[in-house]
Amino acid sequence: MADAIRAVAAMGLQQRLDLADRVHAEQPTLLYSVLVMQRFGATMAQIEVLIEVLLVVFTAMKVAGGKWPVITEELQERCLARVVGRARFIEGLDAPQVDAAVKDATLGHPQAPLLAYAVDAMRCQGWLGIKDDTQKHLVLTGLNLVECVAEAATRRKR
Repeated sequence: MADAIRAVAAMGLQQRLDLADRVHAEQPTLLYSVLVMQRFGATMAQIEVLIEVLLVVFTAMKVAGGKWPVITEELQERCLARVVGRARFIEGLDAPQVDAAVKDATLGHPQAPLLAYAVDAMRCQGWLGIKDDTQKHLVLTGLNLVECVAEAATRRKR
């Protein structure tokens, strides 16, 4: 994971564009899920944060090696349902219960380092307080990127 973060951080604009082209060729649905955020009111600056997360996610997949299954729209919908289910589970809990539930979900996640990276990227943007629908969609998309990779990694091992 650290190698993927460093590799993407060291890339110039043309290298990032080339990598985005590879993402489009190999995992188009992941790229589209980020680009569609504009329809939900996201600014280009906000979308760039998710693109950065996507590039790191994709690079981490490549560093792990092997052939990765194409993440389909159906898989994304299933993963998003899990993400939303987790969010609904913590609604109405008091602060210590929320903290415990988030900690359990994070530590038990099959892609915990990737999840931590994505959550931190969104935290740095101030999105985790979710002040509006745009931030809600951005956070759901960021979490779903990780969830899809976790699911794809499980399928890859089969």
